[in-house]
Amino acid sequence: MEEIFILASNNEHKAIELRKKLQKYGIKLLTQKEAGFNIEVDETGETFKENAMLKAEAIYNLSNKPTIADDSGLEVDALDGQPGVHSHRFAETDDERINKLLHMLKDVPDEKRTARFKTTICYIDKLGEKHFFDGVCEGKIGYEKKGTNGFGFDPIFICNGKTFAERTTEEKNEISHRGKATAKFLEYIEKMGNHVEL
Repeated sequence: MEEIFILASNNEHKAIELRKKLQKYGIKLLTQKEAGFNIEVDETGETFKENAMLKAEAIYNLSNKPTIADDSGLEVDALDGQPGVHSHRFAETDDERINKLLHMLKDVPDEKRTARFKTTICYIDKLGEKHFFDGVCEGKIGYEKKGTNGFGFDPIFICNGKTFAERTTEEKNEISHRGKATAKFLEYIEKMGNHVEL
C-alpha cells in the first residue's frame, strides 16, 4: 500500500526532486496545498531547526500524516552570519536580495567573503516522533551574478570555482546543503524500510 507523506511547502522545485526520490520506497509525496492545507506558518524561530520544526508541526497537527519540512539560508562571515534565518525575508525578490548583499559586501576583500548555505530538514513520522537532518555547503560570495539556473542567492554563491547557478540541477544537488540533508533523510527512510516509523 502506498504511504502518503506531506511536504510542508508549496515549492514545486523541492516537491519534484523529493517526489522522484521517495517513489522508490512506495511513498507518495503531496505538497501542503495538494493535501488541502493552504496555510502560512510564521517562521519565528531563531534557528533553521526551529523554523523547520514549526512548519512540520503545523501540517502534522492538521493532517496526522508523516510530514517533511525544511528551512535553509545563507550565512556570510563578514556580516556576522547574516542573512541566516532571515534569508527569505532579506528583501522582496531574489534580485533585490542579491543586490542588497553585494552592496553590503562591496568593500570586503576576496579572502573575507566566505559563506555557507545551511539547511535543516524536520521529519515527523506517523507516530509523531521528530527527526532532524542537517546539510552544509561551504563557499564564498562572488562580485556579480553568474549563471541562470537555480534561485535565491545561487548566482553569487561560489563553490569549487562555479556558482550554484552555473551548475545543472543534478550537479548542484550533489554538493548542495539541501542535497546533503536530503541524502541523510533518504538514508534514514531506507534504513527504516516499511516499518511503522514511516
